[in-house]
Amino acid sequence: MSQIKIYGFRSKLLPIRQKLSDTLHSCIVTAFQYPENKRAHRFFYLDEGDFFYPEGRSDQYTIIEISLFEGRSIEAKKALYRLIFQSFEKELDIASNDIEITLTETPAHNWGIRGKAGDELVLDYKIAV
Repeated sequence: MSQIKIYGFRSKLLPIRQKLSDTLHSCIVTAFQYPENKRAHRFFYLDEGDFFYPEGRSDQYTIIEISLFEGRSIEAKKALYRLIFQSFEKELDIASNDIEITLTETPAHNWGIRGKAGDELVLDYKIAV
């Protein structure tokens, strides 16, 4: 299971929202062997003055926060980062320097989903990849 938040300037993210979501989801499906039908993306659009970003970044600076069950290997996480950096550059023309990704893993029992604790769910995909 995962929940994804995407932050960036409204003027930059809104016009590419669907393509960004599709690109990001494709990266997650590939790196984590995640089902195609599991997508939970939320966009947080920020206006000028509401978003301060580090020097050396452009107005395309985008933050991606992914909350997920713990269990993915370091190799799978690094594969995800590489795919996102490459795909965003190729598909969205967003430079790697303008992308920041944070993964936050928690035990499945810290999630409540479909009326159950996460560790009580029967999933149709593997967590340990």
